[in-house]
Amino acid sequence: MFDYGIKIWSNNNFVIEDGLVKVNYKTKPSLLEITKKIRQTGIRGPLLLRFPHLIKKQIDTLYKEFHRAMKVFKYQGKFNAVFPLKVNQFPNFVTSLVSIAKEYNYGLEAGSKAELIIAMAYNNKNAPITVNGFKDKGMINLGFIAAKMGFDITLTIEGLNELETILEVAQELSEPIPNIGLRIRLHSSGIGIWAKSGGINSKFGLTSTELLEAVELLKENDLLDRFKMIHFHIGSQISEIAPVKRALREAGNMYAELRKMGAKNLKAINLGGGLAIEYSQHENFHTINYTITEFTNDVVFLLKEIAEQKGVIQPDIYTESGRFIAANHAVLITPVLELFSQEYTEKGLKLKKNNPPLVQELYDLYKSINKKNAIEYLHDSLDHMESLLTLFDLGYIDLQDRSNTEILVHLIIKKAIELMKNSKYQELKKIQDRVQERYLLNFSLFQSLPDFWGLKQRFPVMPLNNLDVQPTRSASLWDITCDSDGEIDFNIDYPLYLHDIDLKKEEYFLAFFLVGAYQEILGMKHNLFTHPTEVTVEFNEERYTLERIVEAQSILDILYDLDYDLNELQSNLKTNLANSELIDEEEKEKIFELLALILNENSYLKMSPKKESE
Repeated sequence: MFDYGIKIWSNNNFVIEDGLVKVNYKTKPSLLEITKKIRQTGIRGPLLLRFPHLIKKQIDTLYKEFHRAMKVFKYQGKFNAVFPLKVNQFPNFVTSLVSIAKEYNYGLEAGSKAELIIAMAYNNKNAPITVNGFKDKGMINLGFIAAKMGFDITLTIEGLNELETILEVAQELSEPIPNIGLRIRLHSSGIGIWAKSGGINSKFGLTSTELLEAVELLKENDLLDRFKMIHFHIGSQISEIAPVKRALREAGNMYAELRKMGAKNLKAINLGGGLAIEYSQHENFHTINYTITEFTNDVVFLLKEIAEQKGVIQPDIYTESGRFIAANHAVLITPVLELFSQEYTEKGLKLKKNNPPLVQELYDLYKSINKKNAIEYLHDSLDHMESLLTLFDLGYIDLQDRSNTEILVHLIIKKAIELMKNSKYQELKKIQDRVQERYLLNFSLFQSLPDFWGLKQRFPVMPLNNLDVQPTRSASLWDITCDSDGEIDFNIDYPLYLHDIDLKKEEYFLAFFLVGAYQEILGMKHNLFTHPTEVTVEFNEERYTLERIVEAQSILDILYDLDYDLNELQSNLKTNLANSELIDEEEKEKIFELLALILNENSYLKMSPKKESE
């Protein structure tokens, strides 16, 4: 069985049984079964499957681990958390999250007016709301309105001008005044591609000098009692624990100093987000170097230690770990449409009666290669290919000879790799990109996996079935956009191997995991491909059900989003068709009906390799 590192990244959420990847929950359906059930409704193209039970599992884990650590270290503060809406604002995710969150008083974090409106409309009444990011008077007004609705809301100040606006609005709207938080700009920063979220030159937060000014301003306006939280953030996907410890020491000491300055209602430290998940599916390459248990132990222990040393109360702890909560819950399913390297087979060979000597030698190498001579013959074939390509450039061999050369060398490399697959020859590993298969997938990388395109963030990927068969093809993945960047390349450091299949006889699907954080909301309509069809998979003890199916937008919907006048667009199409002299009136009517049908479909390719039209 080839497991695609499922024990590394899946957190036991998915398992492989009977050659299938299955949801490791309740009735344990396979992803292939779920996919086929959805496709029976006529839906084609990529699918995004949501599993709310995995949202609950992550929230359970976060709260249980903090409560465990607090019990172990006899911590006197409390724990609570909010979900940062920027990670995933899609309604089917948010409504599931809010429903699950009720028993924990788990709240929401907003970073814009639109996100704050979502929080005010959907957040549970007893759960906190925090507001981060730059704010104008309108956004601060919303914060006051939320407080009047009865929400426990904290406006986190990013600059002194925001605090001045709060003072202004307080005069206009009076009580109740929202809680006030101050975001502190630490010297400590995270690590990796998101490290610039923290550090002294980060985009957000108050310097030490500005903190002192903010406290004085609050005192002068009799609002110091509303100052209840400090907040910091050192980056998303913090892969190592050391930066967290440094930031905690710095923030903990700032908390203690601010309390000593008279901020007696300051009782909470918000750690921000950054709690990482494991994206790697390769044993020799791991994304993170700590566990949730180590993380919670360090947070609780360090904050207790600082509070005791400084003689202040132990603070309540808040987190905003969005990736940790959301990433696991979504799986992207993509049909494979075509394999682009299958022309390199024996069927493609068209040898002549009299071949050029080097082509004939290549054929003899291919027919006689075995385990003992595989490396030698591999070297010979690569040397012959260089000579033959030079001969082609000089006009001494023709295009058919060149084609035969490419096919034979490709076949020899494949055979050598297969014969020596258990050997330690690093050279074999290095040349696998020479024989990679290009799998064309019915999805847009820019829409569904933008972090791969923008940040080279790799996601676990595996086929839905055939997992009891050893995959043999080194694979690169192509999306259907007309952009050369729409490719997940074959990488010898963390290679992907897939099956050599006949798509005329069977369908083949790939699943991308851990795509529930950021990917949906950051996705872009490149080539006007939109969010895939999404389906929420709910479980009870006896079965699972497919709920809240939202199909991918139609072409008309996409064009409407871009502010096209749909009446004008359709009128122009009809006029251009009516004015055509190439077809008769009866055919024009049929073509317009066809156009109307296509306009109401989505942009993804409807046909799969298997004969679905039958």
